[in-house]
Amino acid sequence: MAHIAIMPRQGNTVESCIIVDWKVQEGDRVAPDTPLCDVETDKATFEVPAGAEGTVLKLLSARGDDVPVLKPIAVIGSPGEDWKAALDKTAPGPGEEALRLPEEPIHEALSGFTPVQEGRPEAASPRARQKAEKEGLPLTGLTGSGPGGRILERDVEEAFKERPRCTAAAREALRAGAVMPHAPGSGLAGRLTLGDLTAGVSPAPVGTIPSVPGGEETGPEGEGKSAETPVKGIRKIISDRMLLSLRENAPCTLHSSASAVRLKEMRERLKAADASLGLANTSINDLILTAVSRILPRFPYMNAHKIQDPRTGETLVRTFERVHLGVAVDTPRGLMVPVIRNADLRSLRQISAEAKWLAAACNQGGIGPEALSGSTFTVTNLGSLGISSFTPILNPPEVAILGVCGIELNPLSIGGDMRFEPTIGFSLTFNHQVVDGAPAARFLKALGEAVADIDLWLL
Repeated sequence: MAHIAIMPRQGNTVESCIIVDWKVQEGDRVAPDTPLCDVETDKATFEVPAGAEGTVLKLLSARGDDVPVLKPIAVIGSPGEDWKAALDKTAPGPGEEALRLPEEPIHEALSGFTPVQEGRPEAASPRARQKAEKEGLPLTGLTGSGPGGRILERDVEEAFKERPRCTAAAREALRAGAVMPHAPGSGLAGRLTLGDLTAGVSPAPVGTIPSVPGGEETGPEGEGKSAETPVKGIRKIISDRMLLSLRENAPCTLHSSASAVRLKEMRERLKAADASLGLANTSINDLILTAVSRILPRFPYMNAHKIQDPRTGETLVRTFERVHLGVAVDTPRGLMVPVIRNADLRSLRQISAEAKWLAAACNQGGIGPEALSGSTFTVTNLGSLGISSFTPILNPPEVAILGVCGIELNPLSIGGDMRFEPTIGFSLTFNHQVVDGAPAARFLKALGEAVADIDLWLL
């Protein structure tokens, strides 16, 4: 019997993976542990094993395709076996998900959650809205069968029957406003592809400059050639996640600063400390990470996730006792956020060593997906680039992210005299849906006070 290899799930927040390269070809003989392909998410790159012994009958996606998790990517069986028949046995019915994961009991899903009501002015149930959003189906124009014409999940499922299923890229295009074509889809099992939605549209040639009213070009002559680079691969995933973060949250950013006098003094003392202590390479960022890990337990509403009950669509806030600190790392592949787990229980030396190891693993491409998930709060540092303030983007499902800025000299009035003192800037973005401005400001104030007295407080 043929085996269907699927795109594995890599963490709760990863919805799709990009196929970087196929390691096998159709007709190749494989063992269960033979790597089929390399795939990547916005977090990491990893191999997908065959999972069964046999012959590769069909590769269902091409290099560069963005494939949803738990979707078939290859069929493995005996030579001459009908791969289409094997695949049809796993095909979902209208409005259903293929290879659905078993649902967890409701008491486990809600354990430790505090509900937060969220207003929804549109006349549609949360389950209907979630299903429509996932498939890129606009609710406008649907007829609701619920009380007062409310659109229910069954109304959305009925609408699915009137249109073909879509690829992940096609769903994103439909969400963005693409028009549903009348012709059937050209993808596997009649699925609509991105090409079906853009068929007949003639884009401008790469490198050309569009014209403006009056027939004049937007750029002056002799300015040189322009270049256009497609947003795809890991950059496309990061782009989509950033847009999703802004679309599903209510971000608000507060800016503040704290004295960096003792912070810099402590850094110099650690550089001169005995090498056996293992603290000579401690950075300013390591000190900030340690301070954040000590302050967060006093403000549990900042060390939290905003999620939705999968059954009712109700917004929930889950707080955590332990601090799993995400640390934003700039890599050649794009932004990555490895996690220092149980940071509140670790020493300065341990946090410093872990942060450096994680950053090196990210840049060398050797970090696994397990090290890039589960953070409860994120810190991103642009201070070394001379940034005095910025607006960090929330890392869903977290409710807050701290931006660390540069150290600058600022004038202070002390006893009637003016003097300049080094200060470090902080930019805190939080989700105003679940955290108000004053509580967020209290956290930021407490962090600033801890940093200002860090030589006494941390030791």
